[in-house]
Amino acid sequence: MHELNDPTWVKTFLVDLFKTAVDAADPHLCLPHFLPEPPKGKTVVIGAGKASAKMAQALENHWQDDLSGVVVTRYGHAVPTRQIDVIEASHPVPDQAGLMATRRIRECVGNLSKDDLVICLISGGGSALLVDPAPGISLADKQAINQALLKSGAPIDEMNCVRRHLSMVKGGKLAALCHPARVVSLLISDVPNDQFLDIASGPTVPDPTTCADALHIIERYGISLPDNVHNLLRYGETETIKPSDPRVQKAEAKLIAAPYMALDAAAQKARSAGIDALIIGDSLEGESSELARSMAKTVKHIASRQNINKRPCVLLSGGETTVTVKGNGRGGRNVEFLLALAIALDGMSGIHAVAGDTDGIDGIEEIAGAYISPDTLLRSSLRKMDPITYLENNDGHSFFESLDDTIITGPTLTNVNDFRAILIS
Repeated sequence: MHELNDPTWVKTFLVDLFKTAVDAADPHLCLPHFLPEPPKGKTVVIGAGKASAKMAQALENHWQDDLSGVVVTRYGHAVPTRQIDVIEASHPVPDQAGLMATRRIRECVGNLSKDDLVICLISGGGSALLVDPAPGISLADKQAINQALLKSGAPIDEMNCVRRHLSMVKGGKLAALCHPARVVSLLISDVPNDQFLDIASGPTVPDPTTCADALHIIERYGISLPDNVHNLLRYGETETIKPSDPRVQKAEAKLIAAPYMALDAAAQKARSAGIDALIIGDSLEGESSELARSMAKTVKHIASRQNINKRPCVLLSGGETTVTVKGNGRGGRNVEFLLALAIALDGMSGIHAVAGDTDGIDGIEEIAGAYISPDTLLRSSLRKMDPITYLENNDGHSFFESLDDTIITGPTLTNVNDFRAILIS
């Protein structure tokens, strides 16, 4: 394919794969098929996450009866709605706006009857946006613990286990507040293996983990807790809703979009362009830089043994990696992955890659991700930029901005985790 000799075409192709993956998880496309039948009583809509406002908008466009409710989303992620109130709050560290929004959501589901329906719209980011600390825990406590978790390198399931046990609404507690109304949760997954309990820390699904589990995680990562919070966990005073609880027996949860669906859409687009596509996993975890080094070995193996008739090909993957923050740079897990991958490939010819967060925000930057090519290290050296120094300082955004290789989409209003594509041409 002569296009593969054109760096501009290759970059555009890979960025288009990323955008295709994002589009596959658009709530307007995937939500309508999962709407329940209207109830005898009233319909209340609640929700939290980076996609919750657009989910609410899609629901309104396809719902024939009256409804009302409140959803909370990240600052800059609101969209116009007619009947459902959209409140913006802080992510990834919760704030007062999130606290007030969550309390409004709790008010919405008070005094419901068995004839009423609660539709809960949940997507990634909901763990920070849906915030109401358990009694004895302040918002400042939650903020400090959340920041420590984000820097610890703990995987998302462990972080969310802790979050659930410090909350009045997570770990099935929100569903319990809706009882005896019917609860139908529509979920967009941003977590490995699409575990419902880990999407926004599972506000409407029961939780088999315990306060003791949460305390073990805190101790494993050396996170400091105020004495009052430590004692609440130690004595099990903030326990979550368990699977046997009658208040959640009839709660339903439906997955409407997930990482594999997005990867499959990208794979189909690649194949339509005559490029073979292999999805190597939709739930890859671990340190971003370590995964990059492992991926580099895989790429070298494929490139050295690939049958000429099978070239070119693109390796697609998703999941949620972690970064143990040691520097003070402007980083995100996707640019960390790409920078480590470029270093490991060391200018290997014919290899191009993109990585980005499908919500449009890698880390806390308004940058979705970035792109690397065989000349990434050469171009950085001409600018007297040492990639290893940038990696050690967790400063991937600064590195790729200098090379004009960032991917900026703005808020995508969905979230199906990270997207990675490595082209072997």
